[in-house]
Amino acid sequence: MLRSISQRFNVGVEKYLPDAFIFAIILTFITYMMGIVLAGQTPLAMIEHWYSGFWNFLAFTTQMVMILVTGYCLVEAPVVKKMVNRLASLPKTQGSALSLTMLVAGIGGYISWGLGFILGTLFAMEVARNVQKADYRILIAAAYTATIAILPASITVTAPLLVNTPGHSLEESIGLIPLNQTIFGPMLLFVALVSFVLVIWAFRAMMPKENEVIPFRHSGEIAASTDVPVREVPTTLAGKMEHSRLINTILVVMGFTWVIMYFYKNGFNLELNILNFIFLFLGLALHGSPISYIRSITKAMPSASGIALQFPFYAGIMGMMAGSGLIGIIANWFVSISNEHTFPLFSLISACIVNIFVPSAGGQWQIQGPVMVEAAKALNLTPAIAVNTVTIGDLVTNLLQPFFVLPALGLSGLSLKDIWGYCMVAMFIIFFVAAIGVTFLPVSF
Repeated sequence: MLRSISQRFNVGVEKYLPDAFIFAIILTFITYMMGIVLAGQTPLAMIEHWYSGFWNFLAFTTQMVMILVTGYCLVEAPVVKKMVNRLASLPKTQGSALSLTMLVAGIGGYISWGLGFILGTLFAMEVARNVQKADYRILIAAAYTATIAILPASITVTAPLLVNTPGHSLEESIGLIPLNQTIFGPMLLFVALVSFVLVIWAFRAMMPKENEVIPFRHSGEIAASTDVPVREVPTTLAGKMEHSRLINTILVVMGFTWVIMYFYKNGFNLELNILNFIFLFLGLALHGSPISYIRSITKAMPSASGIALQFPFYAGIMGMMAGSGLIGIIANWFVSISNEHTFPLFSLISACIVNIFVPSAGGQWQIQGPVMVEAAKALNLTPAIAVNTVTIGDLVTNLLQPFFVLPALGLSGLSLKDIWGYCMVAMFIIFFVAAIGVTFLPVSF
């Protein structure tokens, strides 16, 4: 049955789903009109809100480009190639290929959402290369979905960590919310673990039949090759510097000295900047020379083109949503029809909707979080419910809109329509699990 449903979705998206960039443009137009009709903004005011937000994701865009290319370069390193290829060669069937890919992506996602997205995609590509019986499209979709499914309990998920950090923007109102009410509490653990198991089952049920399988393919062969490169012998001073292991080693030692200092000062806080820093210097160490790493980075950069183009448009959408007050309008509407029993579900739904237009967990929490926290307090509910429901809602519709899947599409060479049908089925499954979890489970044991 699930295979039939996913095939219907796939047929639909083949006909009607445009490129991911067109999706961003359409969302821009919809948000613009919503601001005029629902928020009473003038057309010129909405243009101003659009531009005011357009460049707000520059730092985040660079972070995502870096995590994509440095993650790719890690897999390009000879020692990692061998390890990944050995693990990726274990599955012999499409079902075992799917299960192993989703397990690896889920483990990476639990440690860090960025690691899950990149490691899962790269591993899926290697599995697809080794298991020609496995459908390439469903493997990429499965890796992305597994990361999304496990993220409610991830140790790097945004909102729970923010409200547990001294000095956060709502501390005067709600204090610090301990992690045993969020990522280590029954609500988020239930949603993450049950969703993860169910999406593995669902993807195995959606596997294409043997005659429908599309095996590994990639124009330009961006995927890491398992061939061992021939070592060059430099003869000039410039060439010797480019291939110098001494220069490389000194630089790597400096990098990892800071990594040790960072964790000593901050504990295990694996945010994007330090993750990129680790990826960068670990890649340099494993490549052995500056020139080897430069060539690997150059090979990876074309896969980041979608991020560079589309992220500013999503920042513009977020600027319109925030500047016009649309986020508050949507959140307050759901709050107005809620009571102490229905608030968790309506908070989840409102976060799902807002995330389609503001696919940034930190940005969404800063704007929507205060509204939902005040509503929870007014209903005599713990603020942790608002944190948990906004966290889950922010993740669920990442399977609908393409913001966070752009790195996977860039690396894999696939288009959104290749994987969207599978992701849609998974989105409904995770939403169903989340609705049960937030409605019936407590925030702490």
